[in-house]
Amino acid sequence: MATEDTEELSLPRSRQANERLHALVPGGAHTYAKGDDQYPENLAPVISHGRGAHVWDIDGNRYIEYGSGLRSVSLGHAHPRVIEAVRRELDRGSNFVRPSIVEVEAAERFLATVPTAEMVKFTKNGSDATTAAVRLARAVTGRPRVAVCGDHPFFSVDDWFIGTTPMSAGIPASTTELTVAFPYGDLAATQELLTRYQDEIACLILEPAGHTEPAPGYLAALRELADRHGCVLIFDEMITGFRWSEAGAQGLYGVVPDLSTFGKALGNGFAVSALAGRRDLMERGGLRHSRDRVFLLSTTHGAETHSLAAAMAVQTIYTEEGITARLHALGERLAAGVRDAAASMGVGDHFVVRGRASNLVFATLDENRQPSQQYRTLFLRRLLAGGVLAPSFVVSSALGDADIDRTVDVVAQACAVYRKALDAADPTPWLAGRPVKPVFRRLA
Repeated sequence: MATEDTEELSLPRSRQANERLHALVPGGAHTYAKGDDQYPENLAPVISHGRGAHVWDIDGNRYIEYGSGLRSVSLGHAHPRVIEAVRRELDRGSNFVRPSIVEVEAAERFLATVPTAEMVKFTKNGSDATTAAVRLARAVTGRPRVAVCGDHPFFSVDDWFIGTTPMSAGIPASTTELTVAFPYGDLAATQELLTRYQDEIACLILEPAGHTEPAPGYLAALRELADRHGCVLIFDEMITGFRWSEAGAQGLYGVVPDLSTFGKALGNGFAVSALAGRRDLMERGGLRHSRDRVFLLSTTHGAETHSLAAAMAVQTIYTEEGITARLHALGERLAAGVRDAAASMGVGDHFVVRGRASNLVFATLDENRQPSQQYRTLFLRRLLAGGVLAPSFVVSSALGDADIDRTVDVVAQACAVYRKALDAADPTPWLAGRPVKPVFRRLA
């Protein structure tokens, strides 16, 4: 276990590996959210392996891990039933010149799990799925504009979305201008947007829920608003899928979108995502219609047999073992413990746990109760020293009560230091280097 004193925590092998990564890989990672700029200086562990809710870095330290695989490994690392399903396919070949029987079995399993959808197409990452949904919406409506929920942080790596972020370099303004934003929960503002761009908006795309629950009737009213204005309603269920219910947020709240996208938890770390939705829309990307064809999704590796086998195993485990309920129970236990620890250390108004129990995040606020990257840095340093790797508090079902209790103890120690920094009105002495940085920023 890593030492309790951040000043003694040393990651020499990880530091060397990070330098090698930066020399070879732009950003030092294949996902910006995994970059070492998201962690305190010289304290970005490079992972050796993981099992269950724990990971080990190449320096030999073990951590309790949260937010595993950016929320994708919700069952814990190397889950035996998932690995067994994958191994069964590996010796049978992974990719062929024609569809494998696994493809139809996986589609049947998915549509049984998400009965609000009528057809599904698999791919490897969420961005491909959401971009395909946007393209399909534009094709069926004949409209150019996309309306994204401005309160949700990420939809795709593709130009239609990234052009709206501070990292818009290389994206023509003419592309960005076709994407407009609406605020979550504000029906009047959304109505005004749809009226302003009357008959121009192809779709409304949003996460059906985020760090706050939708107000009663909101999603149903948004459904009606989309229908009235003739645009496609798209739910991005990359995060809410499985964590809210096995059938996603649409299954929990009872509001059916025209199209929806799933990923993250679907493969428990294996690369698989899905675009699902109404048959009459999805079939426009197929062969059984007489209208202009839509190049919906066509990826060489989109139907790798072992990834689809992983997805089927995940869905079986979720339904048979009540995983969604377990995630909520674990999250509730963690949130209660962390909030008590923060309150007992006098920082309950500054270190704040937010979100649904199955998808917890935390906010670090300064002495003026404003979001602070410096205080986040201080907090992350203390967590790492205590053996907790937690860019969020998103739980996996592999966590045990002892893991939660240990995490709460480490949080209490971190909050004691947080209180000292607040009293000094300056966290700088506890940072030991530059603060962590937001992913989306214009300059490196």
